[in-house]
Amino acid sequence: MKAVVIEKKDLRYNIEKIKEYANQNLPDDNGNKVKIIAVVKSNGYGLGIVELTQFLIDNGIDFFAVSTIEEALKIRQAGIKQKILMLSSTAIKEDVKQLVENDIILTLGSKEAVEVAEKIGQELQKKIKAHIKIDTGFGRYGFVYNNRDKMLETLTKIKNIKIEGTFTHFSNAYYDDKYTQIQFQRFMDCIEVLKMNNIETGILHVCNTSAFIKFPQMHLNAVRIGSAFTGRISFKNSMGLRKIGYLKSNVAEIKELPKGFNIGYSNTYTTKKTIKVAIIPCGYMDGVNIDTGRDMFRKIDKLRYIVRDIKDAFKKQQIYVKINGQNCPILGRIGTYHVTVDITGKDIKINDEAIFTVSLKHVDSSLRREWN
Repeated sequence: MKAVVIEKKDLRYNIEKIKEYANQNLPDDNGNKVKIIAVVKSNGYGLGIVELTQFLIDNGIDFFAVSTIEEALKIRQAGIKQKILMLSSTAIKEDVKQLVENDIILTLGSKEAVEVAEKIGQELQKKIKAHIKIDTGFGRYGFVYNNRDKMLETLTKIKNIKIEGTFTHFSNAYYDDKYTQIQFQRFMDCIEVLKMNNIETGILHVCNTSAFIKFPQMHLNAVRIGSAFTGRISFKNSMGLRKIGYLKSNVAEIKELPKGFNIGYSNTYTTKKTIKVAIIPCGYMDGVNIDTGRDMFRKIDKLRYIVRDIKDAFKKQQIYVKINGQNCPILGRIGTYHVTVDITGKDIKINDEAIFTVSLKHVDSSLRREWN
């Protein structure tokens, strides 16, 4: 049966490495250790949101962040009581009320969001816990950094909101150091203005995984860590993090195919001789060979991918599955839920285990997660 396998010892190793790195410098300005906010969005980056959250709690992490209401509620419904920050700002009253009723810390990034939170705080006669988000050049949630007058006008009026933190989000920390530095300075300039106007800022956090590794001087009071826990990062792994998790399945059928036989949709592969193949019930819906990294909005991106595709056209492209410790090539186009694998000359039987290297966050969340 298919399952995502997570090896706990490797995940525990990554957690400890992250803790060490977060506090390799001096404590923050208040003499405290840097707080780790574990981002468990996208079904815990494919590990399972509840399972990952509980494992992190068991290993000393006690502050979490999510991107959707559904994620926040799933954690709460599992009986987990630790702090949860909703990273997205919203001015939809029903959503805000549901978050507040489940003790989720709000993110407030607009005048309208603050007004809704204020009204709910008044109705419930309680202080609403929130972090303020500043948009320093991402174009999503947050008070726009260069419209400080509007931000000040909004925040100086709050009565029913307790600001526990202030943050921003870097748009390209893994590639563009210069722009990241610009965003950081914009954020710190805003913080200075807020403090000059006696507005509480709470804990300050700007680093996602990329910035956490590349810019230790930006750790401030807290850092937001997500993909680093899985060891799957989009740049040089200078921390030596271990890749977490793999997809396993089993050989469902074995047969011989004659020379000249087509395999897969669009007849993308034709056998050159008689071969022995195994059929394994895993495909792109299980995350096999999924590529989601193409942003085609800029001319430079289009040119980059054209060059890459031309280079790839002259390379021998091959994807492998490991069966009984042996690398076996996938033949033809990967199907929705199946692949055909060449096992010619190998001692492989029906029900033998097959292991795929996949991006776990693209594996269907309904698939069983097996923690070893």
